[in-house]
Amino acid sequence: MSPRNVTTTTTPGPRAARPLTLAVVSAGMSDASSTSLLADRLAEAARDALDGTPVRIERVELRPLAHAIADHLLTGFPGPDLRSALETVTGADALIAATPTYQASCSGLFKSFFDLVDETALEDLPVLVAATGGTARHSLMLDTAMRPLFTHLKALVLPLGVYAATEDWAGVSLESRVRRAGAQLAHQLVHRHVPAVEPAARAGGGVLAGAVGHEPGGGFEAVPDFADLLARAGQ
Repeated sequence: MSPRNVTTTTTPGPRAARPLTLAVVSAGMSDASSTSLLADRLAEAARDALDGTPVRIERVELRPLAHAIADHLLTGFPGPDLRSALETVTGADALIAATPTYQASCSGLFKSFFDLVDETALEDLPVLVAATGGTARHSLMLDTAMRPLFTHLKALVLPLGVYAATEDWAGVSLESRVRRAGAQLAHQLVHRHVPAVEPAARAGGGVLAGAVGHEPGGGFEAVPDFADLLARAGQ
């Protein structure tokens, strides 16, 4: 896989822990685009918010894949670089998806790439949407274009997206929004990969058992019957 298309960054962590994988897809139209910069800042914010939890950041730039995407749309067969990029996205634990704004929507390159993703491949995957544009007037495209796309793909789209207009890069509010969104994504990553019930709790011990009581019925035997309460109220 060409380093221009997919690059990987790993944050060191405990040897025993499996690193989480964060895919970062950018549809920037130049080698040093503001869209790629925004995507990278969001990835860094998420990594910082994970606070030492091992994470592997895999970046996918769509610009070098434009011809391969068009070929796949026409033939139904992905080339090796595009196949690797698609596997990076569908195999990740979370996704940051960033696009420039065109005609108050995501770019054709961005949409064409995700047109190639299987309809169920991103099911329940946490997705942070982001976009850049020349004016803040188009910021609603996060909700009118990007959110419906990933909802259709059955992904878990985070409530907070980040839109960066040209004037935002000179202010301080963008950095605050990036940090907040990164923290929200990190929370989803950690929450989804902590076992819901530890073995000790399943055996009757641990903190989860204490939450509902140790009785066979979970401590609810003393709850009165609702039909009996209704009968008494009618007397």
